[in-house]
Formats: sequence, structure tokens, C-alpha cells
Amino acid sequence: MPKSRLPDTVPQNPPSGLHLTNAMFHILLSLVDGQKHGYGIMRELEERHAAVMGPGTLYGAIKRMLGAGLIGEAEERPDPRLDDQRRRYYRLTPAGHAAAVAEAARLEELVSQARAKQLLPDPRPATGRT
Repeated sequence: MPKSRLPDTVPQNPPSGLHLTNAMFHILLSLVDGQKHGYGIMRELEERHAAVMGPGTLYGAIKRMLGAGLIGEAEERPDPRLDDQRRRYYRLTPAGHAAAVAEAARLEELVSQARAKQLLPDPRPATGRT
């Protein structure tokens, strides 16, 4: 499958007022590697042990994300001999990429705060010094 191409410059802020659900973030993360159809997104999530997402949750989130401009329907399709023409393929848009980056940074900050409160261990190896 052809990879989605992003422009050299990506907007720094996601669409204002948009709240990404966990399902939306998982879908964006799945599309970072290139376009996929809905079942392909579900399979990747299962393979990564990231989430189990039913069709209602998946396609409801996809509909909202299409409306918000975070993803778009891919124009290019795989070889018709290898694909079912009824499938819709989705790709990440620049706004979707920016939203995924912003959400990943937000989650990274939360993990940092959890480490500071010793809810999670420090990932750096101990130096042995006291």
C-alpha cells in the first residue's frame, strides 16, 4: 500500500476545541504508517495489544474524524486484484498528524508527572552512585 505523504511543514496545533478520545488517538497512531481500511486499523490495534475496538466505536470515531479533517479518504487504492472495491481507505491529514503529536506530548507529560510522584519507575538505569 502506498504511504500517506505529509508536507514538510506540519501545523503545530490541532484544530482548536477538539478533544481526542482514546479511540481517536489509536486510529491516528495506526494511520501514521500509511493508509488503511477500517478492518486493517482494527487488526493493527489488536496486534499491538493497544485496544479492542468494535465496529461501532471504530466507524463512529472515523466519521467524527473525517468531519473534523483529521483523516481523509485515500484517493489511491491497492491493486484491485488484491482488494475489495467496497473498502474505504483512510489516511492521516496534516491536522490529524498535528493532533496526534499534541496528544502524544500531552500523554508524555502525564507520564512524567506520574514518575515524579513515583507511580512509575524512572526508565533510566541506576548509576550505582549514592
